[in-house]
Amino acid sequence: MSDQNDQILIALIKEGDKKAFDKLVIKYQQRIIQLVSRYVRDASDAQDVAQEAFIKAYKALPGFRGESAFYTWLYRIAVNTAKNYLVSRSRRSSDYEVEVSDAENFEEAFKLKETDTPEHLALSDEIRKTIQQAIESLPEELKSAIKYRELEGMSYEQIAKKMDCPVGTVRSRIFRAREAVDKILEPLLK
Repeated sequence: MSDQNDQILIALIKEGDKKAFDKLVIKYQQRIIQLVSRYVRDASDAQDVAQEAFIKAYKALPGFRGESAFYTWLYRIAVNTAKNYLVSRSRRSSDYEVEVSDAENFEEAFKLKETDTPEHLALSDEIRKTIQQAIESLPEELKSAIKYRELEGMSYEQIAKKMDCPVGTVRSRIFRAREAVDKILEPLLK
C-alpha cells in the first residue's frame, strides 16, 4: 500500500468509514509496536501504548492535513505517547516512595488524599455501571474482545487465538469497543 492509498483511506475515514481505519491499523501496527518497544520495554505495555497511539491518531485525524506522510504523522504520535507513558509511570512509582524518617507522617498525609467521600463513591459506582452497560450493549465480537483484554487480562495474541482471528482484527475490535465506551462515558465525566 502506498502513501496514495493511505490518503484514500484517510479520506474515507473522514467521511465516517471506520473500517478504513482498521486497514491503517493492520498496515502499521507492527511498525508502531516496534517503535514503542524502543521506549517501553514490557511487551504488553508496549502493545497498550501502541493501541493508545492509534486511538489518539484516530481522534486527531480530522486535523491531519496530509502535509507529511500518514506514517510520519503517526510516528510522532506514537513517540509522544510512549514518552508520556514513561513520564506518567515514573510519577506513579514516585508517589509511593517514602523515606523511613517520614513513614510516621505518611498515614496522615495519605488521609488528606483520600477520595472515599460519598460523592466520589457514588460517581465511581455510576461510572462502573455505565461501563458495564456500555460493554454489554456492544456487538458480540467487540464485547468479547474488550472483556478478554480488560477483564481477563489476556494478551492480543491469546485473544486472537481464542477468537480465531488475526491479531490486527483483535486490535481493531478493542479499539472500536474502547471508542464506543468512551463515547458513552464522555457526558458522565464532564
